[in-house]
Amino acid sequence: MNSTIEMPLWTAVLVLLLAAMWLLQHFLLPSVRWFFRRRANIVIDEVNTRLALKIPSFKLTRREVLVDRLCYHPEVMSLVDTLAAERQVTRDVLLAEVRTYALEIVPAFNALLYFKSAYWLARKLVHSIYRVRLGFSDDDALAHLTDNTSVVFLMNHRSNMDYILATYLAAERTALSYAVGEWARVWPLQQLIRLMGGYFVRRDSGDPLYRRVLEAYVQMAAQGGVPQAVFPEGRLSRNGRLGTAKLGLLGYITKGFDPTGDRDIVFIPVGINYDRVLEDRTLLRADQKKPKRPKLSTLITFFAFAWKNITQAIMGKRYRNGYACVNFGKPVFLKQWLATNADDNTQPLTDVSALANDLMHQIGEITPILPVALVATVVTATPEKIFSELEIKAAVFELLEKLEQAGYRAYIPRGDRDYAVTVGIRMLSLRYVLKSEDGMLSINTNDLHLLHYYANSIAHLVKNANTIKHQLSEHQRPLAKV
Repeated sequence: MNSTIEMPLWTAVLVLLLAAMWLLQHFLLPSVRWFFRRRANIVIDEVNTRLALKIPSFKLTRREVLVDRLCYHPEVMSLVDTLAAERQVTRDVLLAEVRTYALEIVPAFNALLYFKSAYWLARKLVHSIYRVRLGFSDDDALAHLTDNTSVVFLMNHRSNMDYILATYLAAERTALSYAVGEWARVWPLQQLIRLMGGYFVRRDSGDPLYRRVLEAYVQMAAQGGVPQAVFPEGRLSRNGRLGTAKLGLLGYITKGFDPTGDRDIVFIPVGINYDRVLEDRTLLRADQKKPKRPKLSTLITFFAFAWKNITQAIMGKRYRNGYACVNFGKPVFLKQWLATNADDNTQPLTDVSALANDLMHQIGEITPILPVALVATVVTATPEKIFSELEIKAAVFELLEKLEQAGYRAYIPRGDRDYAVTVGIRMLSLRYVLKSEDGMLSINTNDLHLLHYYANSIAHLVKNANTIKHQLSEHQRPLAKV
């Protein structure tokens, strides 16, 4: 005797849905996770054979584990106890805040995304916008660093492209972990940055609990050997000049450092410069305290810029945006620095201001000297003058001689100085910053501030070169009389 069981359609759909979810959770998702984990391990083994700085185990630790470690960090717990008594709240309330901060800060590094997708995307993007050049890099020094070193790349901050450019050029050396401002906490950029190993910083937060959680994470990462990338200036340069160092992150990294211990901290100065900073006019508006443009105006400017580049590419007249160059300087070992500069090199560093100033000086010394900066420096010296191209070239050649005598190295495209000046003039003429009439060049007075912005990128080098030349002249003058 056959029996039939009848059930409502909604019940059957619900049963099928629950069964599908069970299969997904217990069979399909574990298989997918296993596949991607296996692929990631293959990538890690592959890149570790060619990286100067191998990926540390801390960077590969599961995010949930790092969040728990950060939440129960001894210094964080100590502050929680103190604040609970001061604010008359329970520890659970403060611990919930700590977990929120930890989830916000701790990255979720994905080797597959970093070395495959992100590297490919960064390479395509920077090469579509700039002619990218690596000026010089002390790779031998990186290759000889031991596992007991915490490496920190310190960079000047010219553009938001710095993140992408440095990620691309450093990918053959290591996987960098960035401190990124709140501007990037938008979907999907936030998730992408976190998967690439970046961590977010509330730069103006006055909450002592947040600052302690951030400090604890930075110290955990440094002790775990994670190569970090820090912009000491803290924000983009508004006027093109090299700024002064903010001491926050640098202080966190060096706090508790034991000069007599096994671990050392190694700082790598990095100098970045561009023939064109995409945000230059926006940064200048901020420097001049002008109100931000309306979003509609910004969108129109963006699409006009994109359309101009597309039409130039179609017509074969697109020169991209000139050169983008990065120089990696010589490593600065904290133990050696303390031995040379500290009164007692066996004691922890309590004031990082001298170290910060020294590192910023070294970043300034290796700032790339590019064609647009050279031309801008020459023409802004006499802004009212009308130049011939030959006069600009002669002045740039003289400036280059001063800079090279002072020990600075300029990036000269194709090794041809004449061509380098032509590139600088062309880039400024295409933007109508320099006006051409009857073969003569003059400054568009509306854009004089823009020329100063690019001249400022190497102003500290020009000043030093002039000082050195003056000192040499003073020193040689008595010899000339003899």
